Amino acid sequence: MASIDEDFEFELRALPGVVSVALSHRESGDVDTVTLSVNGQDPETVRRTGLHIASFYYPEADVVVKLAGADLQVTPVAGAGISLIQSDFNEQDGVSVIRLSYGGRVGNGRSLSGPLVGGAEATLSAMRELGCDIPCYLMSVTNISTTLGWAVIVVFRATSTKTDLVGLAESEGELLVASAEATLDALSPFVLALDRRGL
Repeated sequence: MASIDEDFEFELRALPGVVSVALSHRESGDVDTVTLSVNGQDPETVRRTGLHIASFYYPEADVVVKLAGADLQVTPVAGAGISLIQSDFNEQDGVSVIRLSYGGRVGNGRSLSGPLVGGAEATLSAMRELGCDIPCYLMSVTNISTTLGWAVIVVFRATSTKTDLVGLAESEGELLVASAEATLDALSPFVLALDRRGL
């Protein structure tokens, strides 16, 4: 297996609930289809995250998610309406500041946890200020080096169902922005709920 495929498969296997990964290739050697078998996770969330990971390696690849013991192909979630309008990190005091915009309103969030974890915490705070009801807590924020650069993976856990919500964003040296965007990715179902309420 080529080194790029090994990195690709490693990242996919690291997703919560993924029990197996199968890659099918085109004649050119590029991955054509990724099949993920999952156990105990929301297949829709896993597929969306798998597509994000695939975009770093094989942008043309499709991702199919199957529940362990059953066949299920899932359609991705539509994009959310919250925008990241400002991000600042103060190296002297370690404060991260995130400003989000939704429907003409602005939500502000701050964290003392640096650019990586702080980006997720500040984004969560700003989303709540905008009116998002987010019954989740932050599990982990990971910065992963791959052959193609850096990726930030954020994992939240729902307090009631104990399922994990995973978000991914690419970083080009700007960890705060990548952490914020990965958080918005993970928590997009709550933004969609906000859109439906029309707040």
